[in-house]
Amino acid sequence: MATERTIAALDIGSSKVCCFIAKVSEAGRIRVTGMSHHASAGVRGGVLVDMEAAYRAVLAAVHAAEQMAGATLEDVVVSIAGPHMTSTQLLREMVIGGGAIRDLDLRRLLQDSRNSVDLQDRMLVHAIPAGYSVDGSPLLREPRGMHGQTLGVKMHLVTANRAAVQNIATCISRCHLNVSDLAIAPYAAGLSALVEDEKDLGSLVIDMGGGTTSFCVFYEGAAVHADSVPIGGHHVTSDIARGLATPVNHAERLKTLYGSAVPAASDDRELLDAPQVGEEDDASSNRVPKSFLVSIIQARIEETFELVKRRLDTSGVAGLAGQRVVLTGGASQLPGVRDVAARALGKQVRLGRPLGIAGLAEATGGPAFATAAGLLHFAVDDRGEARSATVPPSGPQTGFLARMGGWFRENF
Repeated sequence: MATERTIAALDIGSSKVCCFIAKVSEAGRIRVTGMSHHASAGVRGGVLVDMEAAYRAVLAAVHAAEQMAGATLEDVVVSIAGPHMTSTQLLREMVIGGGAIRDLDLRRLLQDSRNSVDLQDRMLVHAIPAGYSVDGSPLLREPRGMHGQTLGVKMHLVTANRAAVQNIATCISRCHLNVSDLAIAPYAAGLSALVEDEKDLGSLVIDMGGGTTSFCVFYEGAAVHADSVPIGGHHVTSDIARGLATPVNHAERLKTLYGSAVPAASDDRELLDAPQVGEEDDASSNRVPKSFLVSIIQARIEETFELVKRRLDTSGVAGLAGQRVVLTGGASQLPGVRDVAARALGKQVRLGRPLGIAGLAEATGGPAFATAAGLLHFAVDDRGEARSATVPPSGPQTGFLARMGGWFRENF
């Protein structure tokens, strides 16, 4: 009888907290059995700023997903994003003495590479092999069985501020969960939304969240660079609120119902109601043309992609990104964003959706859930990473009853 194991993903963003629970077959097939998303709180720009508010949001999302799946979680794979992550390349080589390359040789090389990194106040999140060389040969994806005197590796390292990660782990531990692994959001989104040819030929994944826009370059099957810019969907909402002098919640409503990043000929003729800040009388609402709303959105979206392009051009890996861009994240679903990205980046652009996962509902199968789905892929296959044992401890495990008690205390 085939056995299945349970895995769980927790994507803590600035706009929502998403929890996916899935069963994995022996063949590696992933089937989602429980899912939930809850409005985020206590997270700004990818950084936890209010422990209590974030704890409540995470607890609510996890509890709802557990109820749907009929399971109790102990371990979760967690996403991180924000300005505290940095991406570097490392070249490392060791002498193997002329024999055939074995798994042990690869493990020794990867471990040596990981241990050579000077972390100081940072922690290693990813150590991704981008390719191997044998006696100085061009990079190979699979060196096992080959003979040579030296074995080298080119590795992509992603580090994050240790205190920022520790804060996330502490928040999760208050929900009586253990952080089994970490993955940066754009890398997880790429694992979910890219097809294998896009990973091999070169692609740029841009994950447009509420507080940050992060991106990851894939080439020859591996992630080779990651970065972020401190602009997201919340900044668009804030621009609308300031530009129209309207409350933030109404600015979000205008953006969702009528927003677009590309103007249309009819925009000047369509008028929208914009209640004024501090006014209680509906009669005091301003009527503004839709073209004004669109101009505010367009300016911010264009700035976002210009910053991404500037960061990419200075990274040294722009040529590896090819001509393909895949957009993920909730902010990418705004009409016209794809067209603005194509113009600003000069590449072919498509919206990315979770691939290779069964059981996703239509409402949770869009770009906004690519990161959470990618965390499930990462939990099943880490693509040969040099695994780190430095995930911050998340405290004692006291199980489902303790978490239920906490949930009741917070909600009743």
